[in-house]
Amino acid sequence: MTTPLTFHPLDSGWSLRASAGPAPEGFGADVAATVPGCVHTDLLAAGRIPDPFLDDNESALAWIGLVDWTYSTTFEWTRDAADRTDLVFEGLDTVTTIRLNGREIGATANQHRSYRFDVRDLLIEGENELVVAFRSPIKYANEQSVALGVRPRAYALPNDAIRKSACSYGWDWGIATYTSGIVKPVGLESWSVARLAETRVVATPSGDGGTVTVDVALERAGADAVTLTIRAAGVEASTVITSGDRARLAVDLDEVERWWPAGYGAQPRYDVEVELAASDGSVLDRTTRRVGFRDVRWDMTPDEAGTPFTLVVNDQPIFVKGVNWIPDDALTVRVTRDRVRRRFGQALDANLNLIRVWGGGLYESDDFYELADELGLLVWQDFLFACAAYAEEDPLRSEVEAEARENITRLAHHASLVLLTGNNENLWGYEDWGWKLRLDGKTWGAYYYYELFPSLVDELAPHVPYAPGSPFSPGLGWDGRQQTGPHPNDEQHGSVHLWEQWNRLDWTTYRTHTPRFVAEFGWQGPPTWSTLTRSIGDDPLTPESPGMIVHQKAGEGNVKLTNGLLPHFRLPEAMEDWHWAMQLNQAIAVRTALDHFRSWAPHTQGAIVWQLNDCWPVTSWAAIDGDERPKPLFYGLKNAFAPRVVTIQPREGGLAAVVSNDTAAAWSGELVVRRLGFDGEEHGRFATAVSLEPRETTTVALPADVAEAADAAGELIVAAVDEVRGFWFFAEPRDSSLGAADVEVAAEAAEGGTRVTVTARSLVRDLTLLVDKVDPDAVASDALLTLLPGESTTLLVRHEGPALAASTLSDPRVLRTANELVTP
Repeated sequence: MTTPLTFHPLDSGWSLRASAGPAPEGFGADVAATVPGCVHTDLLAAGRIPDPFLDDNESALAWIGLVDWTYSTTFEWTRDAADRTDLVFEGLDTVTTIRLNGREIGATANQHRSYRFDVRDLLIEGENELVVAFRSPIKYANEQSVALGVRPRAYALPNDAIRKSACSYGWDWGIATYTSGIVKPVGLESWSVARLAETRVVATPSGDGGTVTVDVALERAGADAVTLTIRAAGVEASTVITSGDRARLAVDLDEVERWWPAGYGAQPRYDVEVELAASDGSVLDRTTRRVGFRDVRWDMTPDEAGTPFTLVVNDQPIFVKGVNWIPDDALTVRVTRDRVRRRFGQALDANLNLIRVWGGGLYESDDFYELADELGLLVWQDFLFACAAYAEEDPLRSEVEAEARENITRLAHHASLVLLTGNNENLWGYEDWGWKLRLDGKTWGAYYYYELFPSLVDELAPHVPYAPGSPFSPGLGWDGRQQTGPHPNDEQHGSVHLWEQWNRLDWTTYRTHTPRFVAEFGWQGPPTWSTLTRSIGDDPLTPESPGMIVHQKAGEGNVKLTNGLLPHFRLPEAMEDWHWAMQLNQAIAVRTALDHFRSWAPHTQGAIVWQLNDCWPVTSWAAIDGDERPKPLFYGLKNAFAPRVVTIQPREGGLAAVVSNDTAAAWSGELVVRRLGFDGEEHGRFATAVSLEPRETTTVALPADVAEAADAAGELIVAAVDEVRGFWFFAEPRDSSLGAADVEVAAEAAEGGTRVTVTARSLVRDLTLLVDKVDPDAVASDALLTLLPGESTTLLVRHEGPALAASTLSDPRVLRTANELVTP
């Protein structure tokens, strides 16, 4: 019998030490290391460094990125009957020299790929020594920047010159960690005759059935014939491969269920087993892929308004309710499957259906994609290029092709993957950020985005859509000298990024845009109070105290927060009031934009908010902070992306009620629109029947007696269909006569926490319970609620332990509204 493939993990006995560079005294001695892991997590576990996420420890630990680090271990090996034994590294961060028993076997310089070395002839019976020596990622990147030629980039250090997660050098929301480490599993793989070097599986639906096609690439240790077998849904097919190293095999299935995005249907998946056997029938290698049957395309057929960017799954247009994703921990080795599941659970709770994996981070993990498949969350994956010009010369060029081939092959079978994108903002940057002058003829990445990546996708995954960048206007191209076609950030063509609002304009100007698809926009706000006070020890804690500034990475971030608040609310003096004001303004800004974009469906066919998550405790654009707690923005997403919404929107000639039905069922009812005083007295009413088909939006112009205020400072509009309603205020809060919130709070024990009922005796705007101040682990079911006088709302506060007291929840530090940001 032929020896089957076996994998022996090398995950124990590792030690770590500083081998060169400015390490403090004592770091040259061995520290126990965990593999997979990184320098920071090992030094933290050994108690050798403070938590880099606290106070200004980022600066205190910057020396780590200037040091060369060495990992070493010993392991026992006994000679077996296999033809080959390979040393396999699934991921190394980043620049290494690898030695086995004193012999150099290879060098690496790419975090985004795996490595395999034939070491059978170097292994010895008994104890073997393995050493992985890491170069300083800062020094290496600087050297490569000089060798390749300095190019424009968004930040000081040349993250463009090394194939490493760009944000590990710091970003406008991210800590600079400059990590090094063996970040994925390592082990010895023994095999004979042949192994499955590459397995690509495609599930193609057709009518009631479908086809599973498998392409394999073999690595051989000899010329023997082998048999390839695939099995899916009880159907099996085999072929004998007598020569060569590639083969294709397919099976037809008479009946399969379609895979659908969240909110559109179920997510049935099918296991596809791929097996390689020797001529004697012995199994040499096997693998499994779990697939879903769906077809996907992006409709970019020009129309009278420009060029749409409409996602279509199973012939159903999808209104994209999306968020951008960054690495969920700046020390990425700490991101577990359970942590991703928690984040995805929050995404679904916020009514999201798509996550865009941003190009300055990582090709996300198998866990990430498997969970997305399971839960119906669509994924848009950027190739890892962001906000910089990139050299097209070797050694970078070869590394880029290697990582792209590997990751396209690894990810393309996932039903959740609906778009691969060449880069983040580089097409735009080339046109508008002064790059052409500074490049002075140097390459900048056009070859990757316009030639290499589309050719690789066509070769390896032609079923996966590709776009050269984000933002991107269909028709944009490269003629070898310049980009041709529409501007890359033209809102009437393809996808657009909207950042002028945050950087220079008021968020009300989102309403001046009617884009076809928004791939990035956002507004900043601080993390939850518990996260803020855990991570920053300033005394006193103020918006400008030293730790707050360390944990605010955006250029002039606090200035922009203030400038963005003042048109709407006065700037509070007390720290907790400032914290609430900035969180609320963030939520209102993004909610306003989403209500507007959604009201223009199907002209606008999606919005992807920057951003879902944080990688450490920081003031940022995130809806979920670095300690995994939802900010008020989270509830803004949840409410704006609800399956059915009613909003009031300005239109040419006046105000209109916009009713949106993003469900599979028709929705009929009476639209009732009332103009009310803040005291609840009705001053105007309009009612009409509305009937919406599934996935339909309708707009109803409002008559003047409802749409025009007699007292702008003291009136609002309420529009409702059934229990779904929206509000319009004629004046900004700071210019209104909004009085103090007068509420009554009742609380009782409920399964999973405390049921809280709030009754309003006055008009209450954007009621929110900051329950983390009561229990850092508590989470409220809803927030940003507006109540008319006499109305009540009931929330569930989820937490462990006994019920929370009404007096605790009604504490003015906990129960927050827009009202107290208006009244003295």
